[in-house]
Amino acid sequence: MELGVIGLGRMGQIVANRSLSAGHDVVAFDLSAEATAEAAENGAEPADSLADLCDRLDRSGGDEDAGKRIWLMVPAGDAVDATLADLEPYLDGDDVVVDGGNSHFEASTRRAADTDAAYLDCGTSGGPASAEAGFSLMVGGPAWAYEAMVPVFDAVATGPDGHDRMGESGSGHYVKMVHNGVEYALMQAYGEGFELLADGRYDLDMESVARTWNNGAVIRSWLLELCEEAFREEGSELGDVADHVAGGSTGTWTVEEALEQEVPVPIIYQALAERFDSRNEGRFSRRLANRLRYGFGRHEVARRSDEE
Repeated sequence: MELGVIGLGRMGQIVANRSLSAGHDVVAFDLSAEATAEAAENGAEPADSLADLCDRLDRSGGDEDAGKRIWLMVPAGDAVDATLADLEPYLDGDDVVVDGGNSHFEASTRRAADTDAAYLDCGTSGGPASAEAGFSLMVGGPAWAYEAMVPVFDAVATGPDGHDRMGESGSGHYVKMVHNGVEYALMQAYGEGFELLADGRYDLDMESVARTWNNGAVIRSWLLELCEEAFREEGSELGDVADHVAGGSTGTWTVEEALEQEVPVPIIYQALAERFDSRNEGRFSRRLANRLRYGFGRHEVARRSDEE
């Protein structure tokens, strides 16, 4: 399959590279010439504009009735709408556009209705740390479009079991939104447990505790593996990692939707509140959450010296 990839940041480069490694042809474009050049070095065909990318996909020599296959990995919000507006003259009903960013599910529903091409909202979990293993992909949109993209989804995800169609338009980003709310709560639970250990009765090696829990304990998980990594690299007291946990949009959306549906989510809400409160005072649990965001997403770690 020939795939156009638009947006070549950390995640977009992974989408392009994993597609190339699986034998797909990739036409790549980013507003950054350096990012496009990096993709070209890895084997993608570079495009110098969205029009050029679409023209190259049209001239690919494949089945003319198959339509273009385009994956967007641009920041959620206005950038998605702007990209779709620029693509619109080159799209028709045979084409498929995948939005792999963290868009709000209602925005995805709107875009699906307004876009001539079939629009797939694709919640993407795993972050840059999953570049080798592959992502978990939660996809919403037309069944035929999902089926058309399965070969690429197989390549970008961990494999056939790493992706599925959640349902109609909006459902992929809806499931990813709730996934992120659960992620907030899990990070908070680990943080509070390790905070009690850090301030408790014994002088403990936190890396040892995390490693032991990760081998057969009920609470073992990838996030706990990242706790082990954090303590190994930062020390049991987390060194100069600051008590400042960035992010919060998807968690906020989750809580807002829970209120709308009258579903109680007190643990997710408290985790979100702790994240917001982290911009005020210092707690060990939030310092660990700060470091865990680097573990799975390679987000910048706020350091105590950074806040002075």
